[in-house]
Amino acid sequence: MQEIYLNTIQDFNDYNRVETLHPLVSVIRVENTEHIQESVMHYGLYAIYLKENKGCKLSYGRTEYDFDEMTVTSFAPGQVVTVEPNPDVPFAKFTALVFHPDILNRTSLAKQMSRYEFFDYTSNEALHLSAQEVEIFQSVLAMIEQELHHAIDKHTRELIVSHIELLLNYCLRFYDRQFITREEINHSVVKKFLTLLNEYIDNTAEQKGLPTVTYFADKCCLSTGYFGTLVKTETGRTAKDHINDRLLAKAKELLQSETISVTQVSQRLGFEYPQHFVRFFKSLTSKTPAQWRAA
Repeated sequence: MQEIYLNTIQDFNDYNRVETLHPLVSVIRVENTEHIQESVMHYGLYAIYLKENKGCKLSYGRTEYDFDEMTVTSFAPGQVVTVEPNPDVPFAKFTALVFHPDILNRTSLAKQMSRYEFFDYTSNEALHLSAQEVEIFQSVLAMIEQELHHAIDKHTRELIVSHIELLLNYCLRFYDRQFITREEINHSVVKKFLTLLNEYIDNTAEQKGLPTVTYFADKCCLSTGYFGTLVKTETGRTAKDHINDRLLAKAKELLQSETISVTQVSQRLGFEYPQHFVRFFKSLTSKTPAQWRAA
């Protein structure tokens, strides 16, 4: 298996055998005539791919979608991605926007990148675009590409970064649409999460410690970022909020018994130290566990 390091735009363009028009940004269209090779890609860049091989009707559970879709996947610096050949899609066909983090230096977008949580989603949580969304996506890429073919001047960087931000904001909108159209499957994930959460706090926390969002995301076979966004979209509250609510409810239930100490309650809930439990309880109720029990 070959190891491929994409630390610069030149690395990326050389790998895909295209000309470099700008040292920090590239937009390319690839339609390979060679079979996809198994490889491990090490990203030092931001990359957004519109994969065009797989336009098909999709269904999730009993929910069907009546438009052809193309798939967007996103990667961020520091991520390592394994590429495996698919016998059904032997040749790569995609459009990509790739940009080096340095182009964001001293821009407002640099401070906003944490908003775009989809860079942490895994490939099976990709964004599926409708025909209209594909048109919007490609039109923004076309604006970036037009700038890349323009002679570099004092406006180039600002315009390219603003177009990148526009594309990222459209991706946020499209993901919100996807969460809504997949309401049925999302609801089943949330239901599973809440069931697992109750079981964990009742039966597992004392042995394994406090429940975490990552634990339940893994149990639902989702990345932490996608799972968190799904739960927030479906319920209006974060997964961490749900965990804290259930911990607090269980704490109050246990504190009603005079035969169990505050330290024992903290242990039952998975807190490593009793003072951490006291701080947690007071932050949510404005009272210590002892004060709440005495009230």
